[in-house]
Amino acid sequence: MWVFLGSDCLFFGSLIATYMVYRGQSLVGPYPIDILDIPLTTISTFVLLCSSFAMVQALAATNKNDQKGIQIWLLLTAFMGAIFIGFQVYEFNAFRLEGLLVSTNLFGSTFFTLTGFHGAHVSLGIVWLMVLFFVARKGKVGPHNALDVELCGLYWHFVDIVWIVIFTLLYLVGGFDAGPVAGVLTEPSLLSLLA
Repeated sequence: MWVFLGSDCLFFGSLIATYMVYRGQSLVGPYPIDILDIPLTTISTFVLLCSSFAMVQALAATNKNDQKGIQIWLLLTAFMGAIFIGFQVYEFNAFRLEGLLVSTNLFGSTFFTLTGFHGAHVSLGIVWLMVLFFVARKGKVGPHNALDVELCGLYWHFVDIVWIVIFTLLYLVGGFDAGPVAGVLTEPSLLSLLA
């Protein structure tokens, strides 16, 4: 698991670095300062952080062999993850309506790539949580296989930490100062750089 998380850390580090290099270099809008909804994303971030608490409780219930607690906390963690994904889908749709797509400009390319991959990781975590939930419903999760829940929790906390970094850099730092930089690039999108 540590090797996987280490490689994932490098993957997200590369995506974040790419975003930071290209942010504010789009010649056409919309720009981060024009479109990012910081209050809405703050709420979804809070929900995701609360899901980490629920994951800790799921592991504690597993170690105590509290079958009902295991099920409740795993389901609650997955539910809060689904709420986070719902917020992300809402935000992506709002951006689409504002004219921001992957192909619109460098901001759109890097933003959707980074947050989309994070959303895919959260979705994978939700699937893992639901598998554990259904196994727990059969009474097959307890102290004897707490490592399964612990590994899921390790992954879930990693995804949360990655989101804290993304939220801080994209929304809190990048959302206030990433307007146009005249003459930096001549191409409107990262996709066109690859073509």
